[in-house]
Amino acid sequence: MVKKSLLTLTLGGLGIGMAEFMMMGVLPDVARTLTITIPEAGHLISMYALGVVIGAPLMVGIAASYPPRKVLIVLMLLFAFFNTMFAIAPNYELLLVARLFSGLPHGAFFGIGAVVASRLADPGREARSVSVMFAGLTIANIAAVPIGTAIGHHLSWRISFAIVGLLALAAAGSIKRWMPELKATSSGSFMENVKAFGKPEPWIIIGISAIGTGGLFAWISYIAPLMTEVGRFSADFVPVIMIIAGVGMAVGNFLGGRLADRFSPLLTTAMLLVAMIGALIIVSYVTQFQAAAIIMTFITGALAFAVIAPMQMLMINAAKGSEMLASASLQASANMGNALGAYLGGLPIAAGYGYTSPEYVGAGLAFVGVLFCVILAWRANSQKKMQPYSA
Repeated sequence: MVKKSLLTLTLGGLGIGMAEFMMMGVLPDVARTLTITIPEAGHLISMYALGVVIGAPLMVGIAASYPPRKVLIVLMLLFAFFNTMFAIAPNYELLLVARLFSGLPHGAFFGIGAVVASRLADPGREARSVSVMFAGLTIANIAAVPIGTAIGHHLSWRISFAIVGLLALAAAGSIKRWMPELKATSSGSFMENVKAFGKPEPWIIIGISAIGTGGLFAWISYIAPLMTEVGRFSADFVPVIMIIAGVGMAVGNFLGGRLADRFSPLLTTAMLLVAMIGALIIVSYVTQFQAAAIIMTFITGALAFAVIAPMQMLMINAAKGSEMLASASLQASANMGNALGAYLGGLPIAAGYGYTSPEYVGAGLAFVGVLFCVILAWRANSQKKMQPYSA
């Protein structure tokens, strides 16, 4: 039953991952069918991210006192509804609204799902259970996003988002059937849950997520021109490169969960961010060699996703009594990292420093994340309370 319960979360993650990342692949098709520019179509990506940032703490704050199973079902039904609305919206303005609202359940689902996964796990296996849920994102990048993008190119992007709606309905049905009833983690009000943020630790962890993981997005946001202009790959090979990155993310996701269970979430997060710094610098030097570029694409993707489960456990352990709100807030901060990494990574390109320059920006962001880890460890040592950050 536990395995089936975790797989229901994986299915939900698959639908969310498809909706989030597929837009980047079908962006030209959306722009063409709506007769708008690519930058205007890009606002649909920004609206989704905005929805995640708004919805993650808001929806969890409202629903924290309800049984997680019922909340997860409602979130998936909302996700199905708004993605279906996006698929049939007749004009650009309604598409923006539908995209904003479809982002609202995203962070809340992962935030609540992470807490549920950790509660369903056997002692000492919490982080790897959380990684099972996030496997849906990696499966989306390996298979669902390329398939949805192909459908969008050859048939219609509206069909692709209708499929997302069907996946969300399937996830809601599977949660209803296989997810056990669990008690709410909090019986307090939203303001009582917010009290967990009265201490520095959750904010430091949010800093790790919003800034440290920005290194991933500084890299992957510009991976296509990096590979075509520096690596001299053909444009037709870019989807294959993205699948390789997706496979790396899948491997790293499970690796991160196991490392966090074996060592501690804080130590694992710090080690992975240090490794990310090295990987990004290496990418900047070896992308001109195609074989090395492919290998580093896999490794960098693995490191990028390996840090997710440890950070979730860090936040869950740091906000006892408000785990769901804190976990969802981490999802919101990750989307801030998405925007920050993509924006800062584009600045040196615009300044003429070439397509390897975002890797140095990403390394700098990851280094800041390491500094936050050091601060967190120092606070734990000074207060002699290392246990909250242990697996």
